[in-house]
Order: sequence, then structure tokens, then C-alpha cells
Amino acid sequence: MNNIRVLAIDDEPLALQQLAAYIKKVPFLELVAQCESALQARDILNEEVIDAIFCDINMPDLNGMDFVKSLTVPPLIVFTTAYAEYAVEGFRVNAVDYLLKPFDMQDFLRAANRVKEGLQGPDGLSGDNQYSDTLFVKSDYRMLKISISDIRYVEGMSEYLKLHLDSQPKPIVTLLAMKALEERLPQNFMRIHRSYIVNLDKIVEVNKNRVILDADTYLPIGDSYRDRFNQFIEAKFLGK
Repeated sequence: MNNIRVLAIDDEPLALQQLAAYIKKVPFLELVAQCESALQARDILNEEVIDAIFCDINMPDLNGMDFVKSLTVPPLIVFTTAYAEYAVEGFRVNAVDYLLKPFDMQDFLRAANRVKEGLQGPDGLSGDNQYSDTLFVKSDYRMLKISISDIRYVEGMSEYLKLHLDSQPKPIVTLLAMKALEERLPQNFMRIHRSYIVNLDKIVEVNKNRVILDADTYLPIGDSYRDRFNQFIEAKFLGK
């Protein structure tokens, strides 16, 4: 599994800076953004794939607890706060951990490992759990659960993506960056064009500068992606 993509949220600049510094020290965490408010974080969640959030509770406008409750399908949550009385309520919203300020690197690493276990299982490998083979994407104000193995290919359209699935005739359209999804997909997916990511397991034929998924589906191979794709083909090729 790729690095765990996280958000850091705290309205206090020094506390946010410290939290970001801790995140950057953990090899399996990737800091996607630092947010000084829950409203700013909500905008990031609409644009990026986020696996976990380290979130302060006591914030103006929208506190961390209410922010998490407002999310239809929240990522894994670690709450940070100076007030111990929030701990019980924090676990009621299924937070994986709770960090009481001031916390040190050892405390933070404990919480980071709990996030890792929540996503990958205690052995650090992607096992048969709800996170290993599914994604959630927003489409038409709904959060849809998608089986990764069901994705045939992904088509980029400006700021939107079309996810073409085996299980349904019409693609799912979502507001998401191609790079954000590419980083989340497993190794049997490859970007073969500026506008296409393909599930390599679904390819039935390679014909010159295109891949064929079925009689009606032909995807072009872009010049800047051809060498990597050819390396994949050569590694699988039998014969002279």
C-alpha cells in the first residue's frame, strides 16, 4: 500500500507547525495539507483522497468534533486537544486515537501506528478488510463505495474523472484529480496516457499504440507513457 495520505488541522499556528513536523518524520505518512480551520479542510477533502485526519477539537466557527460528524464517510480520525474531557466523546465518533496536548513524538507515533493498523491491519499488510480493496468517491452529492477490482479504466476530463466499471454500463463521474487517484490505486493499474489509467488485468490485446479492453473499448498509449508500458509488456511476453 502507498503512503497514508493525511490532513493536519489546528487553528493555532504553532501547534499546526508541530503537528506537521511530527507527520513528516513518520515514513509511512504523507502530509497532503495543513489547515487552520475545519472549513479549509473540507475544501481539501473535496479535491484530494485523504486516508486519515489529525484534527484539533477546540476551533472557532466549526469545532473538530462537529466537523467529523458532518462527514458522510470520514477518513480515520485522530483528535488532538488540550482538554481531556473530550476523550470519551471523541471515541463515540470512532476516532482511532486521542492525543492530549502537549504530546511528544512517542505519543504521536503511537497514534500513527493505530492509523496504519486501521487501514492495513496489525501486520502492516493490506489484508481482507474494508479498506484494502475499496474506495469511496463523491458523485452527485453521494459517497459511493467502489471495489477497486471492478474498475476497468479511468478517464480524465478536465477537473473530473470518469470511473468505468465492469458492474455497470454508465461510468461514475467524480470531482477528483487524476494524480490523487493514481497514487491510491494498486500496482495492477497504470497510467498509459495523460487522460487514461487502465486496469492491466482487463487488457485483452495491445495493438500498436493502443490497448484493447473489448470490441468497443480502445485506449491510446501516450508517448510519454509508452516506455513504462512497454517494459510491463516485455516482462510478461513469451516468445521471440
